[in-house]
Amino acid sequence: MPPLLSADLKRPAVRLANVTKTFGSHTAVRDLSLAVPRGCTYGFIGPNGSGKTTTIRTILHIFHPDSGEVEVLGERSTRAANDRIGYLPEERGLYKKMTVRRVLAYYAALKGMNRADAAKASTEWLAKMGLSEWADKKVEALSKGMAQKIQFIAAVIARPELLILDEPFSGLDPVNLEVLRAAILELRATGTTIIFSTHDMAMAEIMCDFIFMIYRGNKVLDGTLADIQRQFGEDTVRVGCGGGAELLRGLPGVEMVRDLGQLQELRHGDPQALLRDLAPRTTVRHFEVCKPSLHDIFIRIAKPDLQEMQVPKTTGGGA
Repeated sequence: MPPLLSADLKRPAVRLANVTKTFGSHTAVRDLSLAVPRGCTYGFIGPNGSGKTTTIRTILHIFHPDSGEVEVLGERSTRAANDRIGYLPEERGLYKKMTVRRVLAYYAALKGMNRADAAKASTEWLAKMGLSEWADKKVEALSKGMAQKIQFIAAVIARPELLILDEPFSGLDPVNLEVLRAAILELRATGTTIIFSTHDMAMAEIMCDFIFMIYRGNKVLDGTLADIQRQFGEDTVRVGCGGGAELLRGLPGVEMVRDLGQLQELRHGDPQALLRDLAPRTTVRHFEVCKPSLHDIFIRIAKPDLQEMQVPKTTGGGA
């Protein structure tokens, strides 16, 4: 990936300043400030209902903030920059009775492309995605994965300066996932700024230059992965031992044992004390003190929401 220039930090592709958005009595986004540098991949993470989609729709001017400023590609006026933005929503939708070629021509026209440029771009993208033979088939004949790749092409056909992807890999098999990931990285390498919303923490770790986490409408993380990991210290330990997760959960000071199969991941305030407790009890095959993964950090922050989702709600009258 090309290095980010210091100038890119001074003229962000997206700038939100003290943005608040409410729906009735519910505050979806609260006093949010954010600067997305040009030419980077910026990951948006957070539990369902945390404010990610509201933030994205505010950037797209689908929602207007109750207070604060929104600047996109240097423009503050509503929809002024929209022809320079590509958007892949989480809720996919294509015209099923149209052919693939006509659908792509339609989306290209919406962004102001002429027919010749649109036809050329469609042919190139369909070849890149392995879908050339489907160009004249109706959308309804496509598999889910194929349709998802067509929707992606529709979002990028006009070579947007800013590309917003909401769960782009959802439901894709590993082969199609890699095809789409390579295409995203290629766009990034040519200067497209990418905002990438995902629940896949591993994908966010390997793809994103910066990571932003919103939780209950508030910004709780914003920075590079290295910066974020430093905030949470080095209390994460990966252990391989006889007895596995069950043994580890019974040791003093151990928090959050996560079974990874051959190894277990846990937190402990004093890893050396953990090793002293562990050694007399079992054979230790692997012991590694490491930085917390983004998955671990996400769970630490979002645990109250995740616990609430798992507790069944009851109504009065039942035992």
